[in-house]
Amino acid sequence: MRILVFFDLPVETARERKIYTKFRKFLVNEGFIMMQKSVYSKLALNNSIVNSIKEKIYRNKPIEGIVQMLVITEKQFSGIEYVTGEKDSNILDNTERMIIL
Repeated sequence: MRILVFFDLPVETARERKIYTKFRKFLVNEGFIMMQKSVYSKLALNNSIVNSIKEKIYRNKPIEGIVQMLVITEKQFSGIEYVTGEKDSNILDNTERMIIL
């Protein structure tokens, strides 16, 4: 499964930029990979992990702006079509990247 997080946060004031940066760093520290400027994705093995990740996002959500989450299967995710641009092959974005403890 894959969790996609889409967000659009205000960045007009220094305070808003700080909140944006804090949320973005939270996503990166949680293992999300940037797909586009405000679109991040993370691989999850099962529904309990998905629910755990969702809870963390709810606990760290910014006060203003919009944050959306979408859970899709790996098969659906692999069907992404690049209309312009191309996939960055330097980023390891599959189960090989996962460490199981």
